Amino acid sequence: MVADPAKFADPVQLERDLLDSRARAMRVTAGLDGERLLGPRLAIVNPPLWEIGHVAWFQERWCLRQRADGSLGDSILPGADALYDSSAVAHDTRWDLPLPGLAATRAYGDAVLERVRERLQREPDSAALRYFVRLATFHEDMHAEAFYYTWQTLGYAEPGFDFHSINHSTGDIELSGGTFMLGATPADGFVFDNEKWAHAVALAVFRIARSPVTNAEYLAFVEQGGAAPRYWKKRDGAWLERRFERWLALEPGDPVRHVSWNEAQAYCLWAKRRLPTEAEWECAARAASIPPAAGVWEWTESSFGPYPGFVVDPYKEYSAPWFGTHRVLRGGSFATPARLLRPTFRNFYTPDRADIFAGFRTCAVV
Repeated sequence: MVADPAKFADPVQLERDLLDSRARAMRVTAGLDGERLLGPRLAIVNPPLWEIGHVAWFQERWCLRQRADGSLGDSILPGADALYDSSAVAHDTRWDLPLPGLAATRAYGDAVLERVRERLQREPDSAALRYFVRLATFHEDMHAEAFYYTWQTLGYAEPGFDFHSINHSTGDIELSGGTFMLGATPADGFVFDNEKWAHAVALAVFRIARSPVTNAEYLAFVEQGGAAPRYWKKRDGAWLERRFERWLALEPGDPVRHVSWNEAQAYCLWAKRRLPTEAEWECAARAASIPPAAGVWEWTESSFGPYPGFVVDPYKEYSAPWFGTHRVLRGGSFATPARLLRPTFRNFYTPDRADIFAGFRTCAVV
């Protein structure tokens, strides 16, 4: 089975989203100059100059260079594969590459984008092109959000973005369980290979929190000996949280964020609660019992693995290399564009990662 092309077939909308994704990435990277073009060598970030070039390379690779027989045409930037292919260029070497300067890197991205737009106008009926344009758009969306993570990690100024405002609700909601179809269907349009395909899972009756754990709720855990999130500190008797470059008073009702899966598990043990499985989370989201994005990515209990009958998509490095080593997050953060939000979307990180905009909600233990 393949995704239904009618769900992402409108070339006008595809182009609009493609341009919006680039504008979003440009906003978050607008202030880069000097030493910030490369930044410090950290395992959880990329050199920003490299990442900007990689996004352009990815778009060119899939939307312009990919041939029907699987071979690749030449890049308009000589040597681009040796610089920007993330599956072949080791992370630790990316600071040492002979990268073009910022102006040349942006010019490369602009040239690729213009050629993709021209091709989309020439070949509006090409299902393969529409698929890869959507892939490139979502890829750039994800990297734009990753830039937000990097800016937070490095304490750079807060970039502009669109907020998803969610009201906090207390208490649990009970769902009846039964047989639930976990995953996407071809009618859903573009989805990633790890969402394919819907399959029956058995769910017992469960009670899931209406909202993610708040700062106030997590603070109670911290004050009884739990570890504070990495961007919290106590000063003059008051708790503060660093949001990008500023230390701000802790907002009690906001979802706690920058919490690892390991820390979420520690909280659950203290609170006598548990994390939901991803099937429980998706069931609750599909039933409209919880919002599709509550301001933070939400850790689930589930390990990231393939669904039954898994088959890799053309971008084979997206999912399969990470099966078994990562945990699933669901929902979306305040920095996730709305076009990526859907109940079946599976984000995934290693359980120690707390630099991302991640929180969690809990389920009752029965």
